Amino acid sequence: MSFRKENIFSPQNLTEVSYLAGETEEGLVNLFSEILQNGVHGFCFSLYEEGQKPGDIISEAQVRRRMEILRPHTRWIRSFSCTEGNEFIPKVAKEYGLKTLVGAWLGNDPEINRREVEGLIKLADEGLVDIAAVGNEVMYRKDLSEEELLGFIQEVKSRIPTIPVGYVDAYYEFSHRTKITEACDVVLCNCYPFWEGCSFENSLGYMQQMYQQAKKAANGKQVIITETGWPSEGESLKGSVPSMQHARDYFINTQLWSANDDIPVFYFSSFDESWKTGAEGIVGAYWGIWDKQEKLKF
Repeated sequence: MSFRKENIFSPQNLTEVSYLAGETEEGLVNLFSEILQNGVHGFCFSLYEEGQKPGDIISEAQVRRRMEILRPHTRWIRSFSCTEGNEFIPKVAKEYGLKTLVGAWLGNDPEINRREVEGLIKLADEGLVDIAAVGNEVMYRKDLSEEELLGFIQEVKSRIPTIPVGYVDAYYEFSHRTKITEACDVVLCNCYPFWEGCSFENSLGYMQQMYQQAKKAANGKQVIITETGWPSEGESLKGSVPSMQHARDYFINTQLWSANDDIPVFYFSSFDESWKTGAEGIVGAYWGIWDKQEKLKF
């Protein structure tokens, strides 16, 4: 993920929106704890421990240990891949009574793409998939052509016809790529005010505008926010400033809006992951609600 210039909004011109006005520090601490104890809609599952990275094979035991931490605090789990141990995520989630948004990771390697799609179909046939995501930010990365991605979406839809199928990308892609939007049963959009240089003070209103743009493009289909979050440490980006307080309060704002307006949100992310510094800089390692030692940060 990197700074995005495709947005149509101006963070500087937004009216400040927040559920936190007038709250004391003690009140915010208690509110965070209350939200987490009551449980949120969904978390993105962070698979990798310190020293691990994509490409490493992850054990079911590791998935189970982290799932046990998350299970009291969420109703849904989102996974990003169907290989290299990621296939254990929906299996363990279902054992624990959670619903699953399961993703096939598509890129520029045809062999990997085929393994991912077959893995997704297998998990769906086993009853482990509630929503299937075919690709994540493939158009943003330009790993596939639009026609290639549409081919994968249509194949998965035809092979698991009773399960909703979508594609995950930045909210604005669904306005730009109407064929993909039309092919999806559900619109799965990522909304990151941080990556567009928005100040924390304007971030909730900004995310709400992102969601509304995706909703308009969806033309009546369900829209799910598949990723949003705020880092607790790292480099600032224009008006976006990482901090423990901003990360905690962004989580609170997001979850209160999700609950009040019935907006399904998968929060990014569950645990800090150091490998992400390679693509995103220092800030990449600090998006979790739990740290890399699996300790609650706030």
